[in-house]
Amino acid sequence: MNLVLHLRYFLVVAEELHFGRAAARLHISQPPLSQRIRRLEEEYGTRLFDRSGGRVRLTPAGEVLVTEAREIVDRVDTARSLVRLAGAGRAGVLRAAVPPDTPGSVVAALSAAFMASEPDIHLELRAVTTTEQLHLLDRGTLDVGVLQHPVDTGGLTLGPAVSIIQGVVLSRRSPLAERTEVALADLTGHGLVLFPREAAPGLYDDTLHTCERHGFRPTGIRHAVNTEFLLGMVAAGHDVAFDQGTVAQKEPRVVWRPLADTPIVWRMSAAWPDGPAARAATRFGEIAARVLDGGRSSLGAPAPPGTPRPWNVVFPQRLTGA
Repeated sequence: MNLVLHLRYFLVVAEELHFGRAAARLHISQPPLSQRIRRLEEEYGTRLFDRSGGRVRLTPAGEVLVTEAREIVDRVDTARSLVRLAGAGRAGVLRAAVPPDTPGSVVAALSAAFMASEPDIHLELRAVTTTEQLHLLDRGTLDVGVLQHPVDTGGLTLGPAVSIIQGVVLSRRSPLAERTEVALADLTGHGLVLFPREAAPGLYDDTLHTCERHGFRPTGIRHAVNTEFLLGMVAAGHDVAFDQGTVAQKEPRVVWRPLADTPIVWRMSAAWPDGPAARAATRFGEIAARVLDGGRSSLGAPAPPGTPRPWNVVFPQRLTGA
């Protein structure tokens, strides 16, 4: 049985809920269509359509299959298109990754810019830690990754590096929230919310060493694998976190302040091995650097006095008079 073909017929019937109209759309007669649906029901061992009462309705099993069938058919169509283009020497797939804490606006801009620049290359972008990216690059299951430095990149080609200036995320109840900028030493007495060390060991250690050199020794370190946990811990009032300025926009109970003398600077760059995807990876690295640098310029650098901070822009009414 040609399963994909049968699923295509099934999807048309599921959309029309009428065998006659579905057959007309498929340019076949109704009996062969009914036979194919019965064959599909035999394959799955359950009824997919309820034909009682003179109406055609999806059964619960049929409703489940609609979602799965669409995904299968879409994947087959995508694969066929990519293979045909690749056979003509005009296409391929680039398997790329960015760190999990990459802002959604950066992910969207990076994807859009790459697709506009390389329309014949299908970008498979995912969120993966620096440590895992290195493993995937070594195994050949990732073509290019955006890594957080410092990191051992032996054997890899590096794209342009970008420096992301970090500020501090504070509870709005903190006295430090009244300042226009905060020194690292001023954070004494607070805990620090930071990504797990195994995600990017070099950056983790470098960040803590910088804190210690500038007089900030956290009372404790809490590891956050997602933004919601980070925001919750900071909003509780005892912890702080480092961010380029995007996290505070999501939670009105916290604020973002630049750090005096910009001591915390996180560096990132794309990295890739030699191979068939190197040309596309190089282009991805160039675009990633441009997009990341744009995010730094608009969010990481201290703003002139009187410039609205992110939370004032996003939550103007809720914070008035607070």
